[in-house]
Amino acid sequence: MSDIEIRDDRAAGRLEAVSGGEVVGRVEYFVLDSPGRALVPVHTIVDPAHEGQGIAGSLARELYAVARREGAAVVPLCPYVAGWAARRQDAAPAPGAALTVAAETWLAAHPERF
Repeated sequence: MSDIEIRDDRAAGRLEAVSGGEVVGRVEYFVLDSPGRALVPVHTIVDPAHEGQGIAGSLARELYAVARREGAAVVPLCPYVAGWAARRQDAAPAPGAALTVAAETWLAAHPERF
């Protein structure tokens, strides 16, 4: 997986894994600003030809790193990221209940986004 670059396309709401100029995986997310700042991953997708190479885990790890750098929380609504975070509680602190409710409410109000 050494040839994978991870980049944040904030405008599109995607953290992308790129190999050879091609996007081979992504985490789709939105940014929540209230009641606190949070990155909210909703889907993790890896191209079937690249599955089993640790790409999804690298994307989840980088999402938490981006959030730390920005002083934001992560509210993992994506089942993959939620499972990843549950196994790494030291690197992926749980969000507060108010953030989780706000993220779920936002997602329910914007079903067309994902």
